[in-house]
Amino acid sequence: MTAWVGSKAATVKSELEAATALLPTLKSQIAANDATGAAVTVESLVQHTGAAREAANDPVWKTSSMLPWLGPNLKAASEVATSADDVARLGAVPLVKAFQSLNWKALTPAPGGMNLKPLQSAAPQVQAAAHAVRESSRRLDNIKTEALLPQIADPLRSAQEELASLGAGLDSAADAAKLAPSMLGIDGPRRYLLLVQNNAESRATGGIPGALAVLSLHEGKMSLESQKSAGDLGTFVPPVATDAEQQAIYSARVGKFMQDVNLTPDFATTAKTAYTMWEKATGERLDGVLSIDPVALSFILEATGPVQISDPAVQRIGESLPEELTSKNVVSTLLSDAYAAIEDPDLQDIYFAGAAKEIFSAVSAGKSDPKKLTDAMIKSVNERRILLWSAISEEQATFAKYQISGLISGSSVSPAEFGVYFNDGTGAKMDYWMKRSTHVMKDCTRDGYREVTISVTSTNGAPADAATSLPEYVTGAGAFGVPAGSVQTNVVAYGPVQSNIDTVVKDGNKIPFAAQRHAQRAVGTSTIRLAPGESATLEFTFGHIVQHDEPKLVTTPTTQSSKDVIHATPLASCE
Repeated sequence: MTAWVGSKAATVKSELEAATALLPTLKSQIAANDATGAAVTVESLVQHTGAAREAANDPVWKTSSMLPWLGPNLKAASEVATSADDVARLGAVPLVKAFQSLNWKALTPAPGGMNLKPLQSAAPQVQAAAHAVRESSRRLDNIKTEALLPQIADPLRSAQEELASLGAGLDSAADAAKLAPSMLGIDGPRRYLLLVQNNAESRATGGIPGALAVLSLHEGKMSLESQKSAGDLGTFVPPVATDAEQQAIYSARVGKFMQDVNLTPDFATTAKTAYTMWEKATGERLDGVLSIDPVALSFILEATGPVQISDPAVQRIGESLPEELTSKNVVSTLLSDAYAAIEDPDLQDIYFAGAAKEIFSAVSAGKSDPKKLTDAMIKSVNERRILLWSAISEEQATFAKYQISGLISGSSVSPAEFGVYFNDGTGAKMDYWMKRSTHVMKDCTRDGYREVTISVTSTNGAPADAATSLPEYVTGAGAFGVPAGSVQTNVVAYGPVQSNIDTVVKDGNKIPFAAQRHAQRAVGTSTIRLAPGESATLEFTFGHIVQHDEPKLVTTPTTQSSKDVIHATPLASCE
């Protein structure tokens, strides 16, 4: 019996190794849009996992699984083989069938729209695959590895990790396949309020939403309409209601001015407030809110290539600005050069919106490289430069599971998440010149509780003569009590749920700060003012942290790349 079980174990091992070796090929074929090759590979994959499953369910193997010492290891091996076969048959096979049925070029924007029906038809197959992987992952997670032999325990742990990662990806794909056709207008027109955030005047989610438009989608065809400036909507009295916690931290301005709806880092609050303001001002009831910033537009321009400013009115407004917007010049043009070239703030907003329209038109016209466009969108979402909220509760409940929702609480938020958000206090456009750097400085245990310190360094990189060399609209000209050329910023730091904000240290000295709470998270706020060339470092220390996960740091998107703002550095000593 021992020899028989040994031979079956060798078969299980060799067949699973052969199946694993096929996975890179399958991934490459899918990435290369090789549907035929992927079908052949997945057929071979199923043959190998089926052979492993058959060997691990042999009657002699099953009988041996009852033995007290060897049994748990054989049972674990059987579960791994069974799960691998389920993932191949119930996961990979339907996924490849769905992949074969899709015309990926038809799913990219084009003048006639996108053919969304194949994606809608494929959604059940993707959902079935996600369910199969989720169930297999659950089954393997129930196996305790402590009492197993290393030869079994180590591959099992790897399988658990791989399935957890694969399951998360498939759940995302299933949700996207389910929602995307409807959101892109397959069942009728969808209209979303587009907030173009201006990072030159920072707000917690990126920048002041100066330029607004309505993004219309019907059968995958995209257009921009109803362009306005945030100032066009006026002042809302009484303010649009926000909860008491956020009013205490950010004041009633969140609901009073469209320019301030994103003082809060919680995009659901921002979006619902902006949505309500738009409806009150225009009478239009839209389907949701989409936010984007100029850095995300630069990513999109990498996919479309340069675009020309074609609207004669926009051309006249920006006659001294580049006629062609590229991935290299769009950020500096929109967030710096436009203020020197266009003095009237209303005309600045028109130019800003006009530039965004040209870029969206290039995407809609099918001028983008599909892979580059996908990469641009993923990068923008990962850097929190694209945020989305739906007025349809079922859709919003799905978005809330993902980073694109921009929420500060719920399942999309890491248990040990720390947030650092910047709100301009200058009343100007000086944040184009600011450089930020953040990192987890300390992670210590004191009195049985975890204590984490977040370091935030800000530098005003404006020229020394900024007060006179930069336009008054950029510097603010001291109108809000901040000397021209200086930058004042309200830095807001969030700890995890149930934590406390203990201290704030500025350049080595403890300073007073505002301590509040938002969605059970500790919030500390401090204000800094920097003249050109000056820097300041704030250290926010959070205590009473009960979460044991790795700290995750998120920040306001700035004109810098996220990797230049959020650093992974060695932790300082806890002494």
